[in-house]
Amino acid sequence: MAEFGRILVFFGVLIVLFGVVLIFAGRMHLPIGRLPGDMVYRGKHTTFYFPLATSIVLSIVLSVVLYLVSRMGGR
Repeated sequence: MAEFGRILVFFGVLIVLFGVVLIFAGRMHLPIGRLPGDMVYRGKHTTFYFPLATSIVLSIVLSVVLYLVSRMGGR
């Protein structure tokens, strides 16, 4: 049970760090979430937002970072 608690704490810290990064990205006016290719539909009473281009860019960046981390950890 203690191991499960450590996992929850780890993911909680990870979410907090991700939130802090997003706050600073917003203050630095980075176009995260506003890239060309992100789809927004604004209806009369609803808004639908699908960050397609942002998802692709974040996927590529995370893939490169994880690849580099795995290469450094294997030595």
